[in-house]
Amino acid sequence: MVSRQPLVVGASQGKKVMQILITGANGQLGHELVRATVDAGHEVVATSHETLDITDKLAVDAAITAAQPDVVIHAAAWTAVDACESDPDKAMLVNGTATKYIADAAHAVGAHVVYISTDYVFDGSKTSAYDEGDTPNPQSVYGASKLAGERALGPNDAIVRIAWVCGFYGGNMVKTILRLAEQPQLKFVDDQIGNPTFADNAAEMIVRLAAEKRPGTWHVTNQGDVSWYEFAREVLMAAGLDAGKVAPIKTRELQPPRPAQRPANSVLNNGSLKRAGIELLPDFRVPLARLVSQIQRNERG
Repeated sequence: MVSRQPLVVGASQGKKVMQILITGANGQLGHELVRATVDAGHEVVATSHETLDITDKLAVDAAITAAQPDVVIHAAAWTAVDACESDPDKAMLVNGTATKYIADAAHAVGAHVVYISTDYVFDGSKTSAYDEGDTPNPQSVYGASKLAGERALGPNDAIVRIAWVCGFYGGNMVKTILRLAEQPQLKFVDDQIGNPTFADNAAEMIVRLAAEKRPGTWHVTNQGDVSWYEFAREVLMAAGLDAGKVAPIKTRELQPPRPAQRPANSVLNNGSLKRAGIELLPDFRVPLARLVSQIQRNERG
């Protein structure tokens, strides 16, 4: 095991500067993880698909050995849920096997691992919010591959499950809804519920958990649960548009049908945060208003 003297700034405040390696740094969450890490005063080694092939064990070993991080936040994943359904081998390689490569390389240099997981590890049949200790039972290839990643971690690592993620970078449902807003009617399912979670809020919490090297499983979502139908209405209202044009439909009515099964219930109880006395992320409507405003300003140039 390789040990390093910690980098220290502001010694009078006793603040320890962590060296944090982030995979998937160009993704929707990854962009915000890099920002949140810098804002928290830590050093970042940002890797992306272009700079690190996480399915190449030798490349992973070399990158992590060279960086000598204190913590690895493993956010890289293949998140195309329906595409995973048609290529289970690739899904398991990227989301499962590659996570073991990351974890093994991190442990070899004494680094703590924070793995970003998903609500899709659950089957969605529970009638109340999912707790961290509930038994996973994925119903999709994507969910099974992410669960394999969870099981590749060591006992002192952290699993952070997020759900319904939206942010300024990359594609997400907020951008989709705004793009469709000119249509006379929008149809969204009202039989899938979850916690819309915003990448900037989630990233700040994840970096905090990472820097404190907290082990275990954590559900990190914004507060407030809604169906996709209700969320579409909230997006339009935040944009000052007519929410009345959104109509509810059932998942079975979607045309074409989606290849991968979605959990009917994706609501995650933030029990670990509550037990740790950590303030929860705000109601999703707060960051939603901020994101919609940011998108509209960007479109206006």
